Amino acid sequence: MSTDTTPEPAEQPHDAPPARELPAAVQRLWGAAAPRRRGPKPALSAAQIVGAAIDLADAEGLAAVSMARIAEAVGYTPMALYRHVSGKEELLVMMSDAVAADLPDIPADGGWRAGLEAWTRAQIALGLARPWMLELPLSAAPPGPNRVRWIDQAFGVLRPLDLPPDEKLAIIGLLAQHVLGEARVQIESHRAAVQQVRREAGLPDGTPESELDPAAVEAANPYADFETVLSRYADATTYPNLFEAFATWPETAPPTPPDDDIAFGITAVLDGVEAYLRRRGAIPDEGS
Repeated sequence: MSTDTTPEPAEQPHDAPPARELPAAVQRLWGAAAPRRRGPKPALSAAQIVGAAIDLADAEGLAAVSMARIAEAVGYTPMALYRHVSGKEELLVMMSDAVAADLPDIPADGGWRAGLEAWTRAQIALGLARPWMLELPLSAAPPGPNRVRWIDQAFGVLRPLDLPPDEKLAIIGLLAQHVLGEARVQIESHRAAVQQVRREAGLPDGTPESELDPAAVEAANPYADFETVLSRYADATTYPNLFEAFATWPETAPPTPPDDDIAFGITAVLDGVEAYLRRRGAIPDEGS
């Protein structure tokens, strides 16, 4: 009697297209790596290489990440790294998935809207903490185990909603796009402000932000005076609609704090998602 309990693979319909071969980097993310060589377990691992690359990116930015610098950090020759990672392109893929492991658990019992807000905010916060993530090419973000775990949490939040899985995935994708846009604006505007303060103070480009005046950095934000510029220079003839809208805008109005901008964006997007869900019958209509 056979003791083999391995399930038989599901039969594919005769007219079904052949299964697509996944990229080697994706297979490696999911543990489908090349068979181990005989002999003792190697002292160096892909996880060590990825960890060193992330530490380097955190400290000096993504541009500093090279196989030579990583080899120096882990105490091996660059050639030794290629036994575990095929090259920098695959390394970026592995880094992208590895940092997703730092995203927190999102409770699924607080309602779909609160859950999606927490899910979105957590990604923006991670992007602000690790700005180099936004410099990763889209090709470096295939669905690895940590990223899929994060998507799974969003599905957990949306589980009570009567909505097809492809539409749930589309909503998640919409929020992910918002994360990229919001985080990029926050990071780039802050970088520009820091650089301006350094320049105005006659400081070298590498001067740590901790040595700068936080109030000066906030005031140097390129968007800090945006409304004031519109109210002052949008004349009634050339820009009639802006003139009408900002005719009574006080030039002394304080700039909007970054967190208020983040909250406004998430609220507006989720308002749209809620309207869509009501139209699809996934949640009760307010009038019913």
